[in-house]
Amino acid sequence: MIRLAPIAVMTLLLASCDVRPTPEPAPAAPQPKAARSAATAYAATPSPTLKAVQARGQLECGVHPALPGFALKDARGEWRGFDVDVCRAIAAAVLGDASKVRFTTIDGGDRFAALKAGRIDVLSRNTSLTLSRDAGLGLSFPATTYYDGQGFLASRALGIASAEELGGARICVQAGTASEANLADFFRTRGIRYTPVVVATEAEARERYESDGCDAFSADISALAASRSLLSNPGAHEILPNVISKEPLGPVVRQDDPAWADIVAWTVRALVLAEELGLNSRTVEQARETATDPETRRLLGVEGDLGALLGLKPEWAYEAIRQVGAYHELFRRDLGADSALKLDRGLNALWNAPKPGLMYAPPVR
Repeated sequence: MIRLAPIAVMTLLLASCDVRPTPEPAPAAPQPKAARSAATAYAATPSPTLKAVQARGQLECGVHPALPGFALKDARGEWRGFDVDVCRAIAAAVLGDASKVRFTTIDGGDRFAALKAGRIDVLSRNTSLTLSRDAGLGLSFPATTYYDGQGFLASRALGIASAEELGGARICVQAGTASEANLADFFRTRGIRYTPVVVATEAEARERYESDGCDAFSADISALAASRSLLSNPGAHEILPNVISKEPLGPVVRQDDPAWADIVAWTVRALVLAEELGLNSRTVEQARETATDPETRRLLGVEGDLGALLGLKPEWAYEAIRQVGAYHELFRRDLGADSALKLDRGLNALWNAPKPGLMYAPPVR
């Protein structure tokens, strides 16, 4: 009898059962990525404030009672100024009509309470963004419209060149403002003694200053320029070169409606971007017909429908620019060369200007 070796026996048994090793699964072919997954699909967030504004057909805007360049009634009783124009641009964007605004004058001490109570939809009143205001008041500062800083107004007759020469001086300042705290910080850090003359309003500070109730007046430089324009002899007074703070000014809204904050922010950005793109209120209509640049076409609502993401019509930015103007138009007529204030662009120039500033608009895409 022939005996098979154990290895041979096992080989015959495996062959008779036709047992084969299980093959490794082939790697899956790479699948093309979707252009935009469902998880990142863009959609508008409803805004209760927008709904209320559109239902009443009018924007409620809180402004300064009388600050030349920013908010002041003209001889015909019409509101004029930079902060006024910001509200008109918002009305044009959300209602299609820049005239559909009711302006409510708000004192400095009541401005935040009026907004929180819902008496106004937006506060556009030369108001600075600070950490405590942003985080502690339940409010949101969507965009900076004017980069300012605090300074000093003094008579040329004093013959001083710097605020550091104001030792022992009486200095007028408005109560309850960032200016009051900044003033104290400036003199304390330098060990200089002074006497604060704290008053309720900017108008009272100006009157005290002009009647020799104080030696200098401290406030935002733009506010000082406005006050100087109202003095009986503006040329006899100068704004000292010291800038003692950073004051980013802009509109304020309630923090509980982030979609409304987006609308306000992107309206301001649309005006800045219009200047970047070389648009103005006179050329924007033609540009809507002839522009080939994709960003211009998106901004003006010709290409895509980005307005829908804000709950607005495609032409939201076009209407704001056409009816109110690009940023440089607002600045020139309200604060710059065509105004009584004659302020330079300075920090408020575009980021890519020959003398670069801080104004910069994120992409509209």
